[in-house]
Amino acid sequence: MSSPVITPLVEARGVAKRYGPTVALADGRLTVLAGESHALVGRNGAGKSTLVTVLTGLQAPDEGEVRFDGEPAPALTDRDAWRRRVACVYQKPTVVPELTVAENLFINRQPTGPGGFISWRRLRAQAAELLDTWDVRVDPEARTRELKVEDRQMVEIARALSFGARFIVLDEPTAQLDNREIERLFTRMRALQESGVTFLFISHHLQEVYEVCQTVTVLRDARWITTAPVADLPRAALVEAMAGESVAEHESRYVRGAAAADAPVVLTAHGLTSEAYENADLTVRGGEVVGLAGSSGSGKIELAESFAGLHTPTGGTAELGGEKLPFGDVQAALRAGVGCVPRDRHEQGLVAAMTVGDNAVMSVLNRLGRFGFVATETRRAVARELIERLDIHTEGPEQPVSDLSGGNAQKVVMARALASDPRLLVLINPTAGVDVKSKESLLARVDSAREDGTAVLVVSDELDDLRRCDRVLVLFHGRIVAEHRAGWRDHELIASIEGVDHG
Repeated sequence: MSSPVITPLVEARGVAKRYGPTVALADGRLTVLAGESHALVGRNGAGKSTLVTVLTGLQAPDEGEVRFDGEPAPALTDRDAWRRRVACVYQKPTVVPELTVAENLFINRQPTGPGGFISWRRLRAQAAELLDTWDVRVDPEARTRELKVEDRQMVEIARALSFGARFIVLDEPTAQLDNREIERLFTRMRALQESGVTFLFISHHLQEVYEVCQTVTVLRDARWITTAPVADLPRAALVEAMAGESVAEHESRYVRGAAAADAPVVLTAHGLTSEAYENADLTVRGGEVVGLAGSSGSGKIELAESFAGLHTPTGGTAELGGEKLPFGDVQAALRAGVGCVPRDRHEQGLVAAMTVGDNAVMSVLNRLGRFGFVATETRRAVARELIERLDIHTEGPEQPVSDLSGGNAQKVVMARALASDPRLLVLINPTAGVDVKSKESLLARVDSAREDGTAVLVVSDELDDLRRCDRVLVLFHGRIVAEHRAGWRDHELIASIEGVDHG
């Protein structure tokens, strides 16, 4: 007796999409069964984002088709029909920060009373009922901008479910979450799955794929490579499918050097204190890479941002190259010799309306010309050199930076940080939301900076980023509580981060 044929909840076949001469997707395929969490992985530029725009009805494919429950996808103009089938929760919020949770949940479809006026009482009641139905524990009257990232994501998921959609695309949902927040998100995802919600989970963190997904689809070079049960695909095979090379080849490229013990001290901090951290002492030598690790409330990011001029500590001192480091002034920190890759490339790192070249050289314009005037060819030449140095995949310096993939956009931010030949390079989550290949390229720049004698401070939740460090300092509730020398084991560092091995 043959087994019954299961109709996929979502199916994409032979999807192709071109933008002029650029082939964004040549052979996109996806088969998602109801009730599963299905991972979509691949390097930046593999075609993931393009496939998602087709799956969510933002663009029509040039070739191929998309089906929901065996039926052809709606016309692009029928937005309500698309909302009933699919929704995407992006890294960047799509909620209106100044509105309340209730207002965001029912924006443009608020319940009305007599005279056509909005019934605020019914709006709050409907919002509370919706949040309760899906066990989203958020105050309907809270301003959305005041929510944690994980709660904002759940509000966006609840809004999608309220339209009737049961297929939710999560695009890099963990990029801004710490370990505890990620575990809470996964717990909520599993509960929603049991309630009949299906997820397409896009992540560069392969460990997460194994933790929360049942099936994985790999894209590479704009083509479908494989779809397999996660349990049947070892991590080495998954990396090989994504990168087109074996893990041994991938890992053999990197052999970590060590900073010389007699190298001059570049950065010294004594007793630095603020609302986020207290009594922080640290030194970083030239050619040394020091990591800062900790949970999201540990103060690690705020401490690093202080060195880059983004915050002013309430106590303590810091010196860079023997001179007092200016706090609370980004330009002054830049002049003092600090280069920084900030925590959020969208909000702090890039000017989306400007070109790749203008973004790359923004920090060194005063060096390229006098009295604010910079020859166009000089600017282009410096930009081209940075593009080549960072292996930025772009049509040239004049391409809008907003056209780039996440990995290449992050390389532009790194290029600008390196353009000023800094004495201290501060990197905050430098590989968040980038693919395996771009991550390797960005971390190779850390090695180059080390070889040039630059002092490097790396703040990251990524163990792979921290593995490049000579030392990792762990912050817990604002205090530096542990130091791990190169060669630490994962469980040792995680125990420090989680507060397991200290009181």
